[in-house]
Amino acid sequence: MALLPILRYPDPRLKTVATPVTQFDDALVKLTQDMAETMYDAPGVGLAATQVNVHKRVIVIDVTEDNTGLTVFINPEIVGASAESKVYEEGCLSVPGIYEKVERPDTVKVRAQNVKGEWFEIDCDELLAVCIQHEIDHLNGKVFVEYLSQLKQTRIKTKMKKQDKLQTA
Repeated sequence: MALLPILRYPDPRLKTVATPVTQFDDALVKLTQDMAETMYDAPGVGLAATQVNVHKRVIVIDVTEDNTGLTVFINPEIVGASAESKVYEEGCLSVPGIYEKVERPDTVKVRAQNVKGEWFEIDCDELLAVCIQHEIDHLNGKVFVEYLSQLKQTRIKTKMKKQDKLQTA
């Protein structure tokens, strides 16, 4: 397994819409393993392939305290969402150190495939619901800061660019 570099906002590659996975092979298994290792190392609770510059519809998530609940979602889609919404404070491995409140449906039903190509459905609530919606946004080329006001987006872009300059100096 290998750690993968995580793209940082406002990298334009984060805007790329991921394509569906059609080959369920050893390369896909390795990608999900590398993504999981990268997510745990960061540390985070979710990672979309888009964030590691692989533009395929692949997500890894583990919202457990002890990192024992890894779930891989291939070609995920939200097939149902509650009318009720909830505000959660979100962060992102592509936007390190930034946490902002985002309103999303409280619960969602997700349909996806596993690494073998088998379809499954899962009802998500609490942190898992937030995380799956956040990561599917990445697959669709959207970063959570895009839910914020234009002023906040500009401030975050400026802060991220400043951090990047300091790291490369």
